[in-house]
Amino acid sequence: MIPRYARPEMRTIWSPETKFRIWFEIEAHAADALAELGVIPKEAAAKVWEKGRNAAFDIDRIDAIEREVKHDVIAFLTHLSEIVGPEARFVHQGMTSSDVLDTTLSVQLQRAADILIADLDLLLAALKRRALEHKHTVTIGRSHGIHAEPTTFGVKLASFYAEFERAKKRLLAAREEISVCAISGAVGTFANIDPRVEAHVAMKLGLKTEAISTQVIPRDRHAAYFATLGVIASSLERLAIEIRHLQRTEVLEAEEYFSEGQKGSSAMPHKRNPVLTENVTGLARMVRAYVMPALEDVALWHERDISHSSVERYIGPDATITLDFAICRMASVVDKLIVYPERMKENLERTRGLVHSQRVLLALTQAGVGREEAYRLVQRNAMRAWNGEGDLLSLLKADKEVTRALPPADLETLFDLGYHLKHVDTIFARVFGEGGAEL
Repeated sequence: MIPRYARPEMRTIWSPETKFRIWFEIEAHAADALAELGVIPKEAAAKVWEKGRNAAFDIDRIDAIEREVKHDVIAFLTHLSEIVGPEARFVHQGMTSSDVLDTTLSVQLQRAADILIADLDLLLAALKRRALEHKHTVTIGRSHGIHAEPTTFGVKLASFYAEFERAKKRLLAAREEISVCAISGAVGTFANIDPRVEAHVAMKLGLKTEAISTQVIPRDRHAAYFATLGVIASSLERLAIEIRHLQRTEVLEAEEYFSEGQKGSSAMPHKRNPVLTENVTGLARMVRAYVMPALEDVALWHERDISHSSVERYIGPDATITLDFAICRMASVVDKLIVYPERMKENLERTRGLVHSQRVLLALTQAGVGREEAYRLVQRNAMRAWNGEGDLLSLLKADKEVTRALPPADLETLFDLGYHLKHVDTIFARVFGEGGAEL
């Protein structure tokens, strides 16, 4: 975790203080359940809460114990016994370390998902507002980076809105899948602890019980969670690259907000670089990099090994912290994005009507010309327009083979820009719903 790319709320989830507090709550809730079942004295469970509820766990002390015992959970339990006193002997009855570690990780990933979902809501709100603002702002659509046919900038943004709406649904599903508790003992058989303890702890922590665990919660759940984060990161990169391309000097249809006093280059005072979206592109690469280790963690030996442990100590904090920062940065970029409608119009007109070529092709076929011949006629004139010999409409009007099928007046009707935009309202209604398609 790099502080430069860490927001406080998400960082707190992964702090030692938060981790040890969750460990304590798991142990204390388990003690309550054990007391209700008559396994330990109720007074002992009460004492655990009394001494530990407001205790400030000494991280340095826990670390010192761990250096000696070489076991993090034992180090914590030893320190807890120093706080609670003799009644601490009833803590962790029938439990194994993974009961604590895995359930804690579920809580942390659940809380992280809640923050990421809120982040996505911010991004969705910004995308919707700007999409509606530019619903009818005509721009050129590109395929392979080359001018294709007209669209609107609002349609572009609506496409991203729909994508991040899917991202939110996936993240909600991943949150649901990861929100499980396992307190089932050394190999998951509940040999030394009653399943009702697990059910009680799960209920208290807002989790479900794992249907069947080994010594650990199955790691396919975690793999699905981190894969979802990776897909969201890829969607962020797609949006970032779109903005980066639109900000190129030769295009300049949109650009990141450039604040007063901001400097783009140490050498060139004129520079206004897309640094925020470039940053998001890099962060997206990092989030995706954490997906493969999560997938590889699924295959553990028998009931458990610890090859996943070191991996999750990295990817749990780093993937969620990085994605949190990236989503919020992108939400701000979209919210403040500077859009240049006149430049969009200027760029659209640069190709001298070539964007209407498909409509001419189709009209020729409807007028009785074979498709291959129609394609040849349109392309012949389109290449001349491409080479600067005139605009497409004029060239087509001067081509007797074309006008034999389509008189000049008919050709003129084929160059109506509005033709390409007639279903924008339909698209917006599909994306935002009938009531959300207008400002």
